[in-house]
Amino acid sequence: MFLHNKRLQYTVRVAEPNPGLANLLLEQFGGAQGELAAATRYFTQALAEEDPGRKDLLMDIATEELSHLEIIGSIIVMLNKGGKGKLAEGVQAEGELYRDINGAGNDSHITQILYGGGAPLVNSAGVPWTAAYIDSITEPTADFRSNIAAEARAKIVYERLINVTTDPGIKDALGFLMTREIAHQMSFEKALHSMQPNFPQGKLPGMPEFTRTYFSMSNGEPNVRGPWNSDADFEYVENPQPAVDGGDGTATVTLSEDDSVTLTMMKERLKSDLTADPMTGADLGSGLAQGKDE
Repeated sequence: MFLHNKRLQYTVRVAEPNPGLANLLLEQFGGAQGELAAATRYFTQALAEEDPGRKDLLMDIATEELSHLEIIGSIIVMLNKGGKGKLAEGVQAEGELYRDINGAGNDSHITQILYGGGAPLVNSAGVPWTAAYIDSITEPTADFRSNIAAEARAKIVYERLINVTTDPGIKDALGFLMTREIAHQMSFEKALHSMQPNFPQGKLPGMPEFTRTYFSMSNGEPNVRGPWNSDADFEYVENPQPAVDGGDGTATVTLSEDDSVTLTMMKERLKSDLTADPMTGADLGSGLAQGKDE
């Protein structure tokens, strides 16, 4: 069950309308790193979670993300209020109105005209929200790592948005939202490491002969060594060779007699004539056909 409180989780004060900034903030409303993506990611994970503690955590954070969606959506609508009225009432000349809503030089005029100064579920480029943003796989040891990364990305986007506005009220609200991303990361980290072991993800172990092998697959300098490929933790293979399993490196399949006969017939039908010199469309188009005829 969900209940709605008419007051926001955090007080928002917007100094003046700014359609350009509103358009940028759509990234956290209907974008890949936005609040709706986060809320639906954690909500769907919570539904399938078998551990009661983690289920509660996911549902709590999913619900809070909906509160954050309400905050960012409210900011967007307030930033659009000036242009919303002007567009609806047509109180300015066409050119003046266009300059007014497009003053920031981004696509704010598109979102103003298409969505009437509202808060559409699109990103800052006008791309509609999609469930493809939800990358859950219903394996907690994998999903919680993904959640940590998602909160980290959202934190960075908020940080960048804070840096492009001078409005102190918006900076304050965005600072709160950014800080909550940090708090969520910490909770997800604790939940992840409360599962022991949590690496490698899932149940099956890796093949021991390759688990700590590092293949240097880039030729040329610089060939940098670090903790990610150190001799202390990895077997470093400087010149990787094919067929590391000791086989011949080919791909084979065992076919039934009928399948083998059918495949052979197809290969014969499609076999290339290595002695042919066919006239092609490229020959005709380039004028070479005349030379071939002479």
